[in-house]
Amino acid sequence: MSTVGYGAMSPATLYANLVVTGETAVGLLMLALATGMVFARFSRPTARVLFSRVAVTGPHNGAPTLSLRLANQRRNQILQAEVSLALVRDEETAEGDAIRRFYDLQLARRRSPVFALTFTVMHPIDEGSPLYGAVPAQLAAQNAELVVSVTGFDETMGQPVHARTSYLPHEILWNHRFVDVIGWTENGSRVIDYRRFHDAVPLAAAPSR
Repeated sequence: MSTVGYGAMSPATLYANLVVTGETAVGLLMLALATGMVFARFSRPTARVLFSRVAVTGPHNGAPTLSLRLANQRRNQILQAEVSLALVRDEETAEGDAIRRFYDLQLARRRSPVFALTFTVMHPIDEGSPLYGAVPAQLAAQNAELVVSVTGFDETMGQPVHARTSYLPHEILWNHRFVDVIGWTENGSRVIDYRRFHDAVPLAAAPSR
């Protein structure tokens, strides 16, 4: 294909010229398809969202709350970021059938117009929560799982990005809180200490009355 039009034309008959023409057309088509697939593969943005390795439960503003946190590892921002959190567990119907049921958990804040640094996802464990009154052993017996997903738009390319992870019962730390990772540099810029992003500490024991 790359030598057509250079030097003497070797095909001496109409049939040979038709074969060369067909080969050239197919070669150009394959080159265009390969270029398009390579461009589509490498131009597609990746979310690069960092999820905390564990989720924690502890009081927030006086109410028990399930928390997990995310961080944007990209050099640009994710616009209109939206988070969804669901509880999946085994249950038994009134007829005795075993089913896998999904519960959408209400979040204190589900959307963020600009996801640049960190985003703490919080679910209040009130009387309307499927986690109300739950204990670790109960969640383990139900094969429970927390599924969290994040969607948004790449700031540079304007294309959607998404990421997902899940937490098993042993990855939920009860009566813990995350370590603060946001700090400031000498010139006043905000930074994140990713070395402690996954760290959580147990809550201090309540004082006796």
